[in-house]
Amino acid sequence: MCGIAGIFGGGEPDEFIELASRMISTIAHRGPEGTRVEAVTGAPGALAHARLAIIDIAGGEQPMPFADGRYTVVLNGEIYNYIELRKELAAKGVNFRTKSDTETLLAAYDQWGASCLERIVGMFAFAIWDRVSRSLFAARDRFGKKPFVYSWQHGRFAFASEAKALAALPDFERRIEPQALELYLALGYVPAPHTIWRGMNKLPAGHSLT
Repeated sequence: MCGIAGIFGGGEPDEFIELASRMISTIAHRGPEGTRVEAVTGAPGALAHARLAIIDIAGGEQPMPFADGRYTVVLNGEIYNYIELRKELAAKGVNFRTKSDTETLLAAYDQWGASCLERIVGMFAFAIWDRVSRSLFAARDRFGKKPFVYSWQHGRFAFASEAKALAALPDFERRIEPQALELYLALGYVPAPHTIWRGMNKLPAGHSLT
């Protein structure tokens, strides 16, 4: 299943490690192989991952950097056609260090940028930090099988696989969103891009953000 989380904004590196650790600990059940948190380079922030190891158990640990260190990814899900993509990228000169679909995703993003989504088949939610452009790219699969929620409060951007990870942040304002409550009472669930919390959104299925 796996779980992902991350937080960016003003502050000290140690602070972001602590916040990302707090977030990922709330969804540690998604990754029975353990959790891992790392500060990113190029900006104050941190990425976290709770891993369920399926593909490349030895080499697929996350957060995973790309070979030259420009990109770092956290991925929840599976890229079904990674073997075919891997062959295509290897023919373009990419040297792979692991056998994981995660590294293949990074290589595809390095090669094609956001348009790599047109080539990827799978169930996924992921976020890639680019230390050169100091930007974060995130995407969700076409059917929305893998969750992705995010918030921007007090000058900080945070994301995670589950809402309770964001609600665990000490400065998150736990206020019910009236429109979301109305939708829940009418439909029996809260549709994207809403969540039950004000200031927190779901990334809709088949969408990406930068």
